[in-house]
Amino acid sequence: MLTGMALAVVPLSTAHVAHAATSSPQGRGTRVSAWSPGMTTGGPSFANQTIRMVVHSSVAGSGARITLSNRYSTTPLDVGAVDVAVQASGGQATRGTIRNVTFGASRHVTIPAGDEAVSDVVPIPVSAGENLLVSMYVPGTTGMSTWHSDAFDTTYIASGNHTGDDSAAAFGTTTTSWYYLAGLDVVSPTARGSVVAFGDSITDGYHSSTGTYSRWPDFLARRLLAEPGPQRLSVVDSGIGGNRVLTDVPNPWQGVSALKRFGHDALGQAGVRDVILFEGINDIGNNAGPEGRPLTAQDLIDGYRTLIDEAHSAHVRVIGATLMPDEGNGYYTPAAEAIRQNVNRWIRTSGAFDGVIDFDRAMRDPSKPAALDPAYDSGDHLHPDDDGMKAMADAIDLRLLRT
Repeated sequence: MLTGMALAVVPLSTAHVAHAATSSPQGRGTRVSAWSPGMTTGGPSFANQTIRMVVHSSVAGSGARITLSNRYSTTPLDVGAVDVAVQASGGQATRGTIRNVTFGASRHVTIPAGDEAVSDVVPIPVSAGENLLVSMYVPGTTGMSTWHSDAFDTTYIASGNHTGDDSAAAFGTTTTSWYYLAGLDVVSPTARGSVVAFGDSITDGYHSSTGTYSRWPDFLARRLLAEPGPQRLSVVDSGIGGNRVLTDVPNPWQGVSALKRFGHDALGQAGVRDVILFEGINDIGNNAGPEGRPLTAQDLIDGYRTLIDEAHSAHVRVIGATLMPDEGNGYYTPAAEAIRQNVNRWIRTSGAFDGVIDFDRAMRDPSKPAALDPAYDSGDHLHPDDDGMKAMADAIDLRLLRT
């Protein structure tokens, strides 16, 4: 349910804009984004605590760097120490794998409000599908955090500085969100670029099982990894639950509009080659048109065209995905369904996108096409279950992705 909370407005830095794939300075491969959630405002405050978060890499590589984001916070962020390790299980690190993380050769970094910090290279190899633990110590009181609310993974929190601990014994509190940690990129010897899955809660993985990496972008990454030959693409999940194309959401943790965040969250990823754009059902379900007026299909189409033009200006391809059915959910009305059908018709036939993925056709009930197939319905008639997430990934023609 949406609340009446106002969305905090803070200056947004243009730092960490990576754009198209580039060769690493070492000449050993291409720097690509391995993991990077969309971040929002409204997270909790921390004080003298260590936050240990799980990062599930979609690609193998070396020369790892992490990005810390204070992009949606209103006060500077003081970070006392950060380290990275290979996960053994839960919050426990594999012995001997902890590596200190530095920023400009210093373990301490202060990140201004609205800004981000990219680390120095961390000497830790990364495997595709491997989990790393990133532990971050904040010595003072942070105030409202920049975060990703719905991680569908477990984060471990301890009092005091426990960044060097292999053990998880001190980490007595758990949550299912990520805080300040906004990216992992690596130099891949084989991958030529990144695919960014850009969307809302369905892309974010709502109703997928925690800690199993059962979001449809996770399944897509595993399909690409299983292809014959070396891995050619990484996959980044930039979904945010509740997000809309045209307007900011009243709930601050559901993010600013796609129009505002696309340049950073999609086009700013290291090595980005393709964006899969799958968003709009929250605009339709909330009848949220521009400037507070009722939504029309043309409004969404105009929004898509703006994003396509922005991507093409950055020499990035955009693959459009049709919006899935939702009859039985509170979003559904005959008028909303008419907009969805008109928007989907345009996605399929306009030729505006560089390719089309027909999630609607793959996921609808054959006997009731305005509704999700019951075999894939998580129960709310809007979000797929784990099997449905896999079916979405399986519906993608991998030939659409530029390698």
